[in-house]
Amino acid sequence: MPSFKIDTSTAVVFVATAPTPKLVNQKTGERAVDRETGAGLSTVGLLVSDEGEGNLYQVTIPETGYDEGLQPGTPVKVIGLKARDWENEFNGQKRHGISFRAVAITSAV
Repeated sequence: MPSFKIDTSTAVVFVATAPTPKLVNQKTGERAVDRETGAGLSTVGLLVSDEGEGNLYQVTIPETGYDEGLQPGTPVKVIGLKARDWENEFNGQKRHGISFRAVAITSAV
């Protein structure tokens, strides 16, 4: 499926939730990895405010794309943010949504 670039150059972006490992399987604890680089993936909550509107996004990022110590409230810059729609079927029920992925998140301080 195609992905779409998201321009955050005019937005104010803050960490809402600290990065946590993204798991493939909750029961086994198996961590999701980037298919191209093999780096472990994490999820971070970002509050993005632009043109008077604020949204909370859960963004997947490789563990090599952020510094340890990103805490809620930290202003950040997001590099390579993309959105992609997805759809799957689980137990006979179709689900769909939009996933967000970034190359890196750096402190704006």
